[in-house]
Amino acid sequence: MLMNSFSSFSMREELTRAISDLGFETPTPIQLKVIPQLLSEPIDIIGLAQTGTGKTAAYGIPLLHHADLTAKHVQCLVLSPTRELCMQIQEELSKYGTHMRGLRITAVYGGVPITGQIREIRANPQVVVATPGRLIDLLERKAINLDKVEYVILDEADEMLNMGFREDIDLILKNTPAREHTWLFSATMSNEVRGIAKRFMKDWKEYSVSAPNTTNENIDHQYFVANHHNRFETLRRLLDFAPGIYGIIFTRTKSDAQEVSEKLMKMGYHVSPLHGDMDQKMRTKVMDRFKAKQLQAIVATDVAARGIDVNDITHVINYELPDDPEVYTHRSGRTARAGKSGICMSIVSPKQISNIRQIERLVKQKFHKSDIPDGAEVVRKKLFFYLEQIATAEPQADFAKLYWDVMHEQFADMDKDELIRKLIWLQLRETIDAYQDAEDLNAGFESKGRDRGERGERSFNNKSVRLFINLGEKDGINTGKLIQFITDSSDIEPGLIDRVTVRDMSSFFNVPGDAAEGLMEMLGSKKFKGRKVRLDVADQPMGGSGGGGGRPWERGGDRGSDRGGDFRGKPKAASSRYSGDVKAYGGGGGYKGKRK
Repeated sequence: MLMNSFSSFSMREELTRAISDLGFETPTPIQLKVIPQLLSEPIDIIGLAQTGTGKTAAYGIPLLHHADLTAKHVQCLVLSPTRELCMQIQEELSKYGTHMRGLRITAVYGGVPITGQIREIRANPQVVVATPGRLIDLLERKAINLDKVEYVILDEADEMLNMGFREDIDLILKNTPAREHTWLFSATMSNEVRGIAKRFMKDWKEYSVSAPNTTNENIDHQYFVANHHNRFETLRRLLDFAPGIYGIIFTRTKSDAQEVSEKLMKMGYHVSPLHGDMDQKMRTKVMDRFKAKQLQAIVATDVAARGIDVNDITHVINYELPDDPEVYTHRSGRTARAGKSGICMSIVSPKQISNIRQIERLVKQKFHKSDIPDGAEVVRKKLFFYLEQIATAEPQADFAKLYWDVMHEQFADMDKDELIRKLIWLQLRETIDAYQDAEDLNAGFESKGRDRGERGERSFNNKSVRLFINLGEKDGINTGKLIQFITDSSDIEPGLIDRVTVRDMSSFFNVPGDAAEGLMEMLGSKKFKGRKVRLDVADQPMGGSGGGGGRPWERGGDRGSDRGGDFRGKPKAASSRYSGDVKAYGGGGGYKGKRK
């Protein structure tokens, strides 16, 4: 029997069955350290682990193992900072205890009528999960008695203290005179957290599963520099450039969350706010829609997001950086869960670049400065997203049979190229209209009359050269992997590579002018996954005409002509099922010619 598996833990049979039913096999690091200790000897402990590392099971399984199912009083108390997390903990504990007959678990939190929760308390649950404010309300009404509580768990203790619950926690713990064990779980070990331990815990053991202040290596940290008045338009540009996004947009205040989400919703984005001023019914509805992927993103405050437990989040966007750099690790940790990769984007003003450097030192990872995509790049991204959807679509088996005659008759006199152009135009025309006169949002550049080529010339004047490379997302490249490939294949230092922009099939980056020529020579002889690497200056013919503003067909000839874009080949994602040349909405300095 493996000693690092759930089956190796000595726990009551009902728990073993439930864990097996849930498909749990290998414990997370915090579970592996904490569960055996608390099962065999339930001493006071402090568990330090980031959000999303399985802390609920780490304390929940031992808690239920020691629970007395014949007790007619509250035996175990779990404190959590938010309503969402409170409900989540109750749900998880109920799953673990599904085979434990007589087990009763009640959650009490604000935002809903207290009378229903009082009725549940009178049913004598053994376990109560509570937010501090609602629990004190129940104590003041004498609706709950904590005199016989033996176990108290403080979950997300640092967040409760950040929210101003210190006095509430002190009062609650003083009202548990029979408390034998206190288990404190926190993402960080601040002086305030240690103060709670010193006042209310006995000879505790401390368990930490990772070095402090580190973040997931599977997260690509990017930042975009925009003037403050362009912050919202930058956010919109980033959303449009990630058409498959499933993410969280973080704001600093509840009013910002509401305002930003309302503006996005009016523009047709499938988003919703999530903050403390919303009633519980509405917040639950938003979370249900988000988990069902009916929303592409939620706009949330840090406190409201604490109850979100979703593994498939692709992007985290910091509409503004948090005041506390440590909060950044909580935000970014919402993506790249369960071994997946993710992207954390931050919109910053020029004055906030020093804040980025501070966070870099804290999390011990390099952040990548990226260009805010121009209008042509956004449309091109959406084009390939749409083509890939077509290529991978699986229509119902009887769809063609039912409607084939009608479809065939309608388009009998239309050739394939015309049909393709019409379908793509119908799909992209709103985006094209929105971005045909798009300005350059990158802080420090004048947008009027400048395109990417002109910005490249200015880079030359500043002795910085923007280079094109024929590697992109379709090759499994992201910003970090591209920088690693460049530095591993040459003698250039990572710190000299700047303004990295990764696209579907190509990428761009800046290097000092005196390093550009040598770098092109060194990488020109390299291969990536068996494919020859091509590198060139981005504003030369190989990079296409690009585009920072204006109509693409005005830059390159008549709309739909062979000169109207920078790429006339078959999209890689759709090449197996999709034939014919695509006259793409140009821009971005892509490769001119057929893709192989």
